[in-house]
Amino acid sequence: MKLNSKTIRPRLPWCRYTGMSEINPQEVAKYRIKVSKNGPYLVTGGIPLSEQIIRVDADGQSHGWKEGKEYPTLENYALCRCGRSRNRPFCDGTHVRIKFDGTEEAARTPYLEQADEITGPGLILTDAPDFCATARFCDRAGGIWQLTEESHNLDAREIAIEEACDCPSGRLVVWDERGTAIEPVFEPSIGLVWDTQSGKTGPIWVRGGIPIESADGTTYEVRNRVTLCGCGKSSNRPFCDGSHLD
Repeated sequence: MKLNSKTIRPRLPWCRYTGMSEINPQEVAKYRIKVSKNGPYLVTGGIPLSEQIIRVDADGQSHGWKEGKEYPTLENYALCRCGRSRNRPFCDGTHVRIKFDGTEEAARTPYLEQADEITGPGLILTDAPDFCATARFCDRAGGIWQLTEESHNLDAREIAIEEACDCPSGRLVVWDERGTAIEPVFEPSIGLVWDTQSGKTGPIWVRGGIPIESADGTTYEVRNRVTLCGCGKSSNRPFCDGSHLD
């Protein structure tokens, strides 16, 4: 079936993952991330903040997450966007001194209008490469694209779902045959990604449908999971494009 932005996504009672329909707009209304012009991300609403560490399995593949340091919950705080703060993850004003250009370049079109669609026998995969944060969860067991093609096999199907739901950026989303998005359940929160394989700080992982407002006042499409650039080098700002690994 052809997916579109209005596809109905009811809950899957048999699955540990649920779709965006599980996000209650009233519950997340108090939360917001504002992209300031050439400055930090202004976070309001007391959004929990913690380190999120990519696990690596015996084969050297990204495989699951573990939580690291939890920061004290603040009602309002500013997260570094230029990548040069001496108080990261928080802003210390360095963006002013270095004359940081934080011009936003990301498309404003909905995810599904940017995504390619791969239809397998047991799953549908949507893939919007511009959102890729290079966390590499999609590489395991032959890769999510091959697994989708083999999704008549229950093991392949399960691994494909696992890989898509571990993808922090939401580049990859899997859907069942009825067009129901299979999504991990997140409380509204922000994760600071640590890339174990590269030994580098990764993107800012926004979870649970938190609205992100552009510097010009436009709200980006609200999604269950996205990754924001924290190094200042992305060509898809405010979203991460994996440039932190360069």
